Amino acid sequence: MSYVDPNPRRELLGWHSHRLGMDMPLVRYGHWGPAMLLFPTAGGDFLEAERMGLIQSVAHHLQAGRFQLFSINSINPWAWMNPGMPLHEKARNQALYSDYVEQEVVPHIRRCLGNDHARIGAAGASFGAFHAANAFFRRPDLFELLLGLGGFYDLQSEFLHGYWSDEVYFNNPVSYVPNLPEGPGMDLIRHHSRIHLVTSRGEWENPGYSEHLSHLLHQRGIPHGLDIWGHDMPHDWPTWYRQMDHYVGERLGY
Repeated sequence: MSYVDPNPRRELLGWHSHRLGMDMPLVRYGHWGPAMLLFPTAGGDFLEAERMGLIQSVAHHLQAGRFQLFSINSINPWAWMNPGMPLHEKARNQALYSDYVEQEVVPHIRRCLGNDHARIGAAGASFGAFHAANAFFRRPDLFELLLGLGGFYDLQSEFLHGYWSDEVYFNNPVSYVPNLPEGPGMDLIRHHSRIHLVTSRGEWENPGYSEHLSHLLHQRGIPHGLDIWGHDMPHDWPTWYRQMDHYVGERLGY
């Protein structure tokens, strides 16, 4: 039986983002295969998935070269999880974060892959799924896969308190997905992408979030998978271990 090191190879790096005005670290796990960008949960950082055991749960896939994983910080502490910040500043920082992902993170990942045209995966659990979905639907030319685990996809109910702006609209998937224009981007989403919304009926989970986004995708004729796990799967890390392992190993073709 072959040995699998539960702590796969990783590279720590980062740079100062002039868009965000702060240093933004990044970690890369694995050495070969297609790339997936992982967004942390509400209060997490770029090393959260390692601390919480998610990386170890997919170590055998990373070491086999089925995929490689890049994890970054979120903007949440400087936006939606900061109760003292005005809503217009939160929305502006979210928009700048999207620019950071699209204009800084993706080009870096493409350089690591040696392919300036590679489309990559976007994944996350809970609040991370929101950011992953936003990245995917905003720029299907950059992202070819969405894996949302126990996610929500609409800021309005809990974070906006009635506030609205263009920066909110273009960074809130439930708002703009129904109005995505026909054209090359929609063709990529419909015919050359994979979307998996994975949730459960367990404790602390709300499958209605994923069901609502699924309904919107059906209305636009966008193929996708909606996978609702059982009542024994709470909104917590052990569930996400199993879901990530399952999808990377059996459903994503990685």
